[in-house]
Amino acid sequence: MFRLETEVDKERRILLSGRLRTDNTAASPGLRALLATPAEHENPLEIWVLDTRGDVVGGLSGRTWAYWLHVDLLWVEAGHRGLGLGSRLLADAEGVARTERSCTASRLETWDFQAPAFYRKHGYEVTGRVEDYPPGVTEFTLVKRFVS
Repeated sequence: MFRLETEVDKERRILLSGRLRTDNTAASPGLRALLATPAEHENPLEIWVLDTRGDVVGGLSGRTWAYWLHVDLLWVEAGHRGLGLGSRLLADAEGVARTERSCTASRLETWDFQAPAFYRKHGYEVTGRVEDYPPGVTEFTLVKRFVS
């Protein structure tokens, strides 16, 4: 017989992740091809905008893996929007991903009330959408392929 538990357990989560990674790598030639390459491991990528006092007024937090940049967070303080800081953060992250980490593409998620138009303006294309996630909101997945 089996027993199900609903507790949060970091050690089990690490075990589960490792076992899934092993199974996925065994099943996917693409994942196997990443082994022993710089793209095998996920690496954080963060860029910060600081004002003259050193306070954070904007930033981008993401990661690179498998020759992709994944932008997790991009934010600019309301009083500093419209100055091109968001565009610069995105361009700088893409530049690092391309030149230092050999990335060929970028992906991100954004909600309908956030910045889908901003990302489309920067060459991202909508590849997916989830209605009512959360209720009343549409989440978009956007992708940009880097050209050489």
